[in-house]
Amino acid sequence: MSTNINNTMKALILEAYNKPFTLKEIERPVPAAGQVLVQIKASAVNPLDTKIRAGQAAHARQPLPAILGIDMAGVVIAVGEGVNNFKPGDDVYGMTGGVGGLQGSLAQYAAVDADLLAIKPNNISMREAAALPLGFITAWEGLVDRAHVHEGQQVLIQGGAGGVGHLAVQIAKAFGADVYATASTKDLDYIKSLGATGIDYTTQSVEQYMADYAPEGFDIIFDTVGGVGIDNAFKAVKYYTGYVATALGWSTHSLAPLSFRGATYSGVFTLLPMLSGKYRKHHGEILAEATKLAEAGKLKPLLNDRHFTFDNVLDAYTALENRTAIGKLVVDVD
Repeated sequence: MSTNINNTMKALILEAYNKPFTLKEIERPVPAAGQVLVQIKASAVNPLDTKIRAGQAAHARQPLPAILGIDMAGVVIAVGEGVNNFKPGDDVYGMTGGVGGLQGSLAQYAAVDADLLAIKPNNISMREAAALPLGFITAWEGLVDRAHVHEGQQVLIQGGAGGVGHLAVQIAKAFGADVYATASTKDLDYIKSLGATGIDYTTQSVEQYMADYAPEGFDIIFDTVGGVGIDNAFKAVKYYTGYVATALGWSTHSLAPLSFRGATYSGVFTLLPMLSGKYRKHHGEILAEATKLAEAGKLKPLLNDRHFTFDNVLDAYTALENRTAIGKLVVDVD
């Protein structure tokens, strides 16, 4: 797709829930104070994107018509007043829009809050960079900001082969933890390749894998599954000092098992800075840590081999909805 030399851009517009996107030529945004204009090279597709398109994500507060796409990677074209940490030509990435009325990344350009961005790791592609932000920030907030993961701890990641889970495994490993991860049988080899101990949740009960690996409970359990996964975490966390964090704590649970172990719980709501406008700078700071880990060879997203463009973006959404894709799906924008 060629780059426009005028003041317009191409973008995919969602005009009604559960409808195809409409490709339109619209006005190219101009960066306001504190913003950066990015020429988008890659846009990742997250489960949340598919839920927003289906009208099943009221918490994302995205009115229609809208340009979806939460994660992106691209090149800085211009900076607004007061932006000193980025300059034209910088390769950047971030979780920058697609919720709360913010323009998403299924467009050639976006004017985004500079606080939400970081310099892209120099050893990974634009596609790989676009696959990181939402998942990495979610995992970091749970493991580092909330649970303060550190060397020597036993950490259990529930859903360790998933989009957030496989990044959580790598973060915990980078901090020196002894990492375990629940997964289905087919994903155990991948969990092992990340340096973690795989637990087949289809064949092992909570009691069985606790007996095998952590009789007193795990120091930290980071849940990416929700539902019964949270109930299982409350049973498997360590007495007194244990910590459970979840990215999907939206259902109803009994706190008794957690209370009886004297453990601690917190939820992670990664969208909050984008929706509220507060604490956005921390998202950029977290991605700066992702850049360090990636450049040190300690972080690599699992990317799906398929390439998508504006012409077949709906195929990516369908593959994600049908759970037929392994690895992150990324749309090539430019």
